[in-house]
Parts: sequence; structure tokens; C-alpha cells
Amino acid sequence: MKSRVEGAGPKAPTDSVLPAQPSARLQRGEAGNALARLLAKRIKGSTEQHRRCQNSAQQRLDALRSPQSGTALHVEGALRLAPRAFLPPDEEGYARLKRLDTSLRVIEEAFPQVSTDVEVCRLTSRMLEEAWRSRALAPPREEEQATDCACPLCRRLPTPPARTLGDYGWRQSAGRPLTVKTWPYRRELDSVLTGGWSWTRQMNDLERDLGHRHRFEDDILVFHEYKRVIETIDTTRLTQLVEGRLAERFSTNSARALVCGLYAAHKRSVDEYWLQQHHAGSVVLPQTNPLGQSTYSILQMLDCLFWHVSPDTELWQEEHLASLLLCRVIDDMADVRVDALTGEISNFWLADMPTHTKAFYAACAIALVKYGCTPEAHDPMWNTWLMTTTIVWMGLTGRHALWFDGITQGLPPAEACPLCDLQPNACTGILTHGTTLTITPRPTAPALSTRTAELSARCRAQYPKTWPLFDAELHAFEALHGPWHGNTDSTWEILRRTYIAAVEASSAAPSKDRARQVQQDAGAVGSEMFHTLHDPRTGREDTTLLAYMFACAHPHFLWNATGYRPTDLAGDWLDG
Repeated sequence: MKSRVEGAGPKAPTDSVLPAQPSARLQRGEAGNALARLLAKRIKGSTEQHRRCQNSAQQRLDALRSPQSGTALHVEGALRLAPRAFLPPDEEGYARLKRLDTSLRVIEEAFPQVSTDVEVCRLTSRMLEEAWRSRALAPPREEEQATDCACPLCRRLPTPPARTLGDYGWRQSAGRPLTVKTWPYRRELDSVLTGGWSWTRQMNDLERDLGHRHRFEDDILVFHEYKRVIETIDTTRLTQLVEGRLAERFSTNSARALVCGLYAAHKRSVDEYWLQQHHAGSVVLPQTNPLGQSTYSILQMLDCLFWHVSPDTELWQEEHLASLLLCRVIDDMADVRVDALTGEISNFWLADMPTHTKAFYAACAIALVKYGCTPEAHDPMWNTWLMTTTIVWMGLTGRHALWFDGITQGLPPAEACPLCDLQPNACTGILTHGTTLTITPRPTAPALSTRTAELSARCRAQYPKTWPLFDAELHAFEALHGPWHGNTDSTWEILRRTYIAAVEASSAAPSKDRARQVQQDAGAVGSEMFHTLHDPRTGREDTTLLAYMFACAHPHFLWNATGYRPTDLAGDWLDG
């Protein structure tokens, strides 16, 4: 599946190989600006219903605590920051873009409804080509280190343990513990990726069934194909898909999935091309890349914009796009360590942006998970469970570094912890007008409900050292969520082998293997218990509590992934 690279370094591009498309008329290196303008034009402002729900949640939480002043942290909207101009693609890059455009034209002619999606794919792919060439040939830029930043977030950045490429064999598709099954005895859903999408559909569809609950095939029409038989994705095959299966049972999302699959295939080929150039000695890739805050944010949009089904009325809604971007941030936070070693460009924790901005985006992701734990979060839109299901899916596959890389020796103090005191926030303006986070003492429920009290009692009996922390987090969770009505037995089994196991491992004597053991067992318990989260009576309750414990609860194993700084570029496989 790797691209063939012949000859010396990249050649200078010639105008004769420019793809014949509207994007080709751009000034060289300006695809990022064009993409930002296109997104800004399409994005719809936050709805009145959404603002009303946020205010309702805030008023309910304010009633549980004494009024106190807080600290406000603001970040500018990513689309208000000019993306950096990059070098134009090399000759190989233009050839790849031309091949991509040939396939995109087939889709666009058959389904003009997705013309915007197609143009986003063209611009994103071109910007990716430009970013890679700039990384390889432009003088490296020093990251703006915020070593003297005294904000509460930067003071909290951890120092993660050292890792090598050999520590990440589990991340490959063929590696352990990727045996997680969504439904027992249904082979078609044995894929981890398919399972996560199908599950999120079900969570959204319980009240407003849009017919998407089991139509996972729309999203993954070419997803598995691009990874396994990338060489077969050509105009002939696309024409067959468009004229055959898609035309028979058309949905706009089917065509969008096809566009996304093509982008994913293109991205993989670009990544591998430049990594092979690096290993051949034709170029030297620095352990930084030219993706700033704006460039990263708009690059990540296509990675998830059309893979998560939503009604067309919500597709470009500001709050929907914010959840998509921060869902990607959560994924990148955990993936940073292996992406640093393999050299993948899109991971923004390696990007040329201030440390403070990285910390802020991580805090935004945590604040949005907290907001997703409130009942008010799920009224305004159909696609509202994405963040909570993403964090739980990651925790129960063992596939990401929530437990594996998040466990550092010793627990930080819980008193006056800015992450614990982050207020829930939908972070709606993270792409447009900006977002302001508030840090102020969190509310807690005065007493636990019956089923949550049972979880606390089991922890006190079995893990007395961890119990005070666990009990405090349950009180904070019920302040956000209200009384919990989940499945006590299955939720306890999961928490015992994930969150509680990680807290116990952090408190124990130093051990090189402790994180690895928790990470492997997280995948095992996911394989055993994941199907319980599909229960229409308790699945949402269980998912919400697990999301809180995996992302928001002290000692914040998710946050611990932010402290990584890249060192050596050592890998050559991309299997993300």
C-alpha cells in the first residue's frame, strides 16, 4: 500500500500538471486561506435553542454552590487567524492531486448535492500536500515555548514517561487488544471502527430516529477499502460504486462517505510518500511541522466532518463543528506519542503553536465532555453524543493512550485543581468567534443517588485508598448529570478495571509495566462489556458516567497526554 518513490528529492512543480479545477486557480500555497473562507461562509451561527440549553445548565449548577469569582481564559476562533502560506506541492504532489480530482469529478457529476464537500476535499488535500513539502524543505520554525506562562493550565502540564516505537505495536490494526466486538455473534460489526459509529448512531436515534441507526455502511463504504486495497480506488471502481450501490439506495451521506474515503486514501499516500523520502535521505523531516492553530483546525474538519452522520440541517451548525473538532482533539491528545514517532503530520501537538494554545484546546475538550454529561446538552441537536461516546470508545478499546500513556507516577493534588474546576462549556465558537473557559470551584451534589451510592460503597470496600477520590468524583458527576440510573454491575466492572486500576497504578511503586497492564485490560473489559452500553434503558446513563471518569475526573489521565514533546522520528508505518 505504500507509494513508490523514485529518484532524488522532490522536483519543482510545473504549471502543466496543475489539476483542472477551481482550486487550481489559487495562488500557490494559499489553499489554507481558501479553505478557511469556504468554511466561514458555510458555518451557521449558534441556535437560540442551543444557547437556552447552555444557560439552563449553568443556572442549575450555580444553584448548587456559593457565588465565587473565577478565572477566564479566552482563545481566538481558529478561522479568524490567517492560515500560514505554504510552499506549493512538488510534481508528485500535483500528480496525486490530479488523480484525486478525476475521482472527485465522477462523484460530483453524479451527486451535485455534495459539491461543497468535494471542494472541501480538494482544498484540504492540496493544503496537506503544501504542508508536507513545507515541513520537508522550508527552514524549521522553533515552536513558541510558553515556558514563562503562569496561567493555571500551563502550570499543570505533566511530564510523561519515555516511550519508544516498540511500545506501540498494540496500535496497529492487527495488534492486541483490537478484538473488541460491539454486538456478540455479529461478524459484520466486529470492526472497532464500525462498532463506534454504530453505537453513536444508536445513542442519537433513540428519540429521533432518522433511519441512521444501523446504516453504518454509509460511513464506511470505502473506509476499510482505502486501508486494505488503496491501489484499487480508481475512476473505474468509483464509477461502479456510484452507478451501482449508491444509485440504488442513494443517500447524500453515502456520497459524502465516498468523498471522505478518497481524502483518507490521499492523506495516507502523502504521509507515506514524505516519510519514505525521509528514510531514503532525500529530505530530513524536522520533529516540528508547519501546522498552526488555524491550519490544524481546518485540516481536521474533513477527517471527521462527513463520517459522523447528522441531518443536513445540522451539518454546518457551529455547535456541531465544535464537537467534531474537539472530538478530533481528544483523539490527537492520546495519539501524540506514537504520531511523533511515526511522523504523521496532522497531529497538532507537534504543531508550530504556543504551548498555551495546546493546553487550552485540551482543556476545551475536557470542558465539552463535562457539558456532554449534563442532560441539557442533548436537546438542541440530533448529533449530541459524539464526544461522550468517543471518549468511552477510546477507553474501552485500549487502542489509545488514555491508560497506556496517561499514567504517570504519583497523583497531583486535587485541591484547587484548575482542571477539576473547569466549568462545562459547549465551546461553540472555537472555530468562529472564539471560546472563553471559566475556572471556578465546581459544584457537588449534596448526596449520592441510590445506584451511585452503591458504586461508592463497592469502592470503599475493595479499594479503600482510592475511595475518597472516587466518592468525591461521583458527587461532582451527579451535580452535572443529576441522579444516575445506570447498570451498577457492568459499570462497576468497567470502572474497576480502568479508572480505578489507573488510580491505583499511579499511587503504587514505580513500575515500567503498570500502564501497559491497565491498557491491555481496558481492551479486554471492553471486549467483554461493550455490548452493555447498547442497552436502551441504561446505555446512555452508563456512557455518561464512563465519559466523565475517563476524561474529567481527577487525576485526569487524558490531560496527562499533553505534556509530550517530540524527540526522534523513528517510524515508517501509519496504521492509525
